[in-house]
Amino acid sequence: MATPGCKASSPPASRLWTTQRDGEVKLRMDEQGIGSEAPKTVHELFQEAARKYGDYYALASKKGGQWIKLTYRMYYEECWKAAKSFLKLGLERFHGVCILGFNSAEWFIADIAAILAGGFAVGIYTTNSPEACHYVAENCSANILVVENHKQLQKILEIQHRLPHLKAIVQYGEELKEKRPNLYSWSEFMELGRDVPDTQLHEVIAVQKPNQCCTLIYTSGTTGQPKGVMLSHDNLTWTAAAAGRFLMLADAKEKQELVVSYLPLSHIAAQMSDIWSAMAFGAQVFFAQPDALKGSLVDTLKEVRPTAFLAVPRVWEKIEEKMKSIGTKSSMLQRKVATWAKGIGLQTNLKWMDGSPGVPMKFRLARHLVYKKVRKALGLDRCTKCYTGAAPITRETLEFFLSLDIPVFELYGMSESSGPHTISLPHAFRLTSCGKEVTGCRTLIDKPDRDGSGEICFSGRHIFMGYLNMEEKTREAIDEDGWLHSGDIGRHDKDGFLYITGRIKELIITAGGENVPPVPIEDAVKDAVPIISNAMLVGDKAKFLAMLLTLKCNLDRETGEPGDDLTPEAIEYCQKLGSKATKVSEILSSKDKAIYGAIQKGIAAVNERAVSNAQKVQKWILLEKDFSLFGGELGPTMKLKRSVVAEKYKDKIAQFYTELETPTATEKPLQQQH
Repeated sequence: MATPGCKASSPPASRLWTTQRDGEVKLRMDEQGIGSEAPKTVHELFQEAARKYGDYYALASKKGGQWIKLTYRMYYEECWKAAKSFLKLGLERFHGVCILGFNSAEWFIADIAAILAGGFAVGIYTTNSPEACHYVAENCSANILVVENHKQLQKILEIQHRLPHLKAIVQYGEELKEKRPNLYSWSEFMELGRDVPDTQLHEVIAVQKPNQCCTLIYTSGTTGQPKGVMLSHDNLTWTAAAAGRFLMLADAKEKQELVVSYLPLSHIAAQMSDIWSAMAFGAQVFFAQPDALKGSLVDTLKEVRPTAFLAVPRVWEKIEEKMKSIGTKSSMLQRKVATWAKGIGLQTNLKWMDGSPGVPMKFRLARHLVYKKVRKALGLDRCTKCYTGAAPITRETLEFFLSLDIPVFELYGMSESSGPHTISLPHAFRLTSCGKEVTGCRTLIDKPDRDGSGEICFSGRHIFMGYLNMEEKTREAIDEDGWLHSGDIGRHDKDGFLYITGRIKELIITAGGENVPPVPIEDAVKDAVPIISNAMLVGDKAKFLAMLLTLKCNLDRETGEPGDDLTPEAIEYCQKLGSKATKVSEILSSKDKAIYGAIQKGIAAVNERAVSNAQKVQKWILLEKDFSLFGGELGPTMKLKRSVVAEKYKDKIAQFYTELETPTATEKPLQQQH
């Protein structure tokens, strides 16, 4: 039920933003086109889907080797039951239901039920510490916490005494190991609302409006505390339809799309694609195993054979590395055929990209001999839409897949734009561009320089409501004209494709006042020296640039901690150079001449192409441990947390600049740190 007096306090929806939990915003309606379509609440969208796709399968979960499936009608009924249980537990209007666990049917049901019952759906990253969980739960005044298993439950038990609004905890992934007051198993929870009359839930749903908040996405802030991005019903329902249409997702009635859900649902990318767009088009969602990112994802893909697949760059890179290491084990003939096919694949796809029609005979043969087999081995034989987003991807990885006739399309956006803003399409893409605006979304390049590069700003119905209880931060993000400032620097080419060149906050400004975007230089080094896993450029306010480098090593399958053993691909690289090293420590302790020489040579080649002397890398050092989620240097979507790395290795960075002589690009082009 709506809180008494709540309406009086909320200002009329004349403003584009709010930071109040019960605030309402003015929707950014267009005069015509998709931006003028009538706004819908989540319940309206879901009710429509249940009506339209009632007997189609919606969710598929693997239990004991069997796929257990829910139809859209069953899915709707389960969400209805769960919403009544939330009411029974005392979920208050505009209070959070936090969900902490791996993707599952229960995750989706808890999320939608929280919204139907008038609360906020709030995902928490499974990798969060107890303290980080506390921050989110307290920030959204959570009434209920839904956790996957005993391990996640322990984090909550540690902090629950500091959560004054918390009324209950529900555990869904495994049976309870202990009985506690206000702790429920999933089946107990689903029974709770049995005696709540449907009319009570109907009343709660009836007062919901499309311009009110229903979901909070906590940005994994690479700086400072996470911000609660408030998304309205309209943000979710409009974006799901607009992005899905732009992507040309098929309506289930024509041909049902199949997707695999495995990326963290606390992140907007997975939530928009797996929950909302899937619902709008009647897709069938298959849940991967919790160890998907540690290796089981390909098994699920091979079984499901999805028609659309979204991954973050790190996932594409891992698939690439795995395929390359398998390639090294094949026969001489197989390798020759593969190399020939990849040459044709890249050439033909690049021609298509430039609009040249026609399918060469060689390409047909290569498709038969190589591409089809590769797709089948990856489970992507039915996949017409392979996407990457959430972080920058290198040209090398894009070309690798393109050469196997697997075009990977980039999309770009942020939590604050409900996910996608620009999307690349099969008939309209450029390598390293993140595509064109979704129909109904607009881009402004703010304060462009001579090359037309400036800050990318967005407008449209996908723009968020504001940051919960953070007025100053909201004013920084949304300017007086209502444009959302992304913090990214980019430009359009003559055909209207958007390219991102860096982030304003990432820019390194040298002591000489030169602005250096680090990502292109880091990517070039990784490209030039294939044994390098991560590279981070430093040199802010310093006289020259230097670089921290890590080597490709195997991760512990359980913890994700980087080990000392080099990957098979890295070992093969060492052998080619005449080095016998198989461990990171061996290369470091012996200052392996072959490897250090190759890195030196690679960086020198990158420096040759530098725009100016200020953009040359003058010194570098190899670190003994790769960056990882485990070590905290990478965020949940594998984005580099520069401030964390800078803090962790501050002594090593300081060493670059404490030596007396300042190398100049001509006299000492490069030094490696000892």
